[in-house]
Amino acid sequence: MTLEGDLVLVHMDEAPAFFARIEAITADVKPGWFQVKMLVLQIPLVVVTWILREAYINGEEFTMGGRPMRITKVVAPAENILEPEPETAPRPIPESKPSPQASGAEKVVSLAERRKKNQGT
Repeated sequence: MTLEGDLVLVHMDEAPAFFARIEAITADVKPGWFQVKMLVLQIPLVVVTWILREAYINGEEFTMGGRPMRITKVVAPAENILEPEPETAPRPIPESKPSPQASGAEKVVSLAERRKKNQGT
């Protein structure tokens, strides 16, 4: 059963089209129909309200403008708590060797100082 706050995947023409979150499910004026307000998870975010039967909200196929549609509730996969991840031995950190070009004194360039010089000229 799909409820308010659930994440759903909407299929159009038997292909996944978009994810949405059910914001509200309220009774419509027509008996047996519901207004389903969904936040479509896309950029930019879009809020739509569809008038659907309960069976359609719960995954039964329906049509809109002649196109087959289906709403399926998304269930997050359970974390695998029975088998812990194998522990890996920490790898030793390799010693860094100075590059042949290093002179021992590294030069640090201050962007703030560079800007001051450029503004003064």
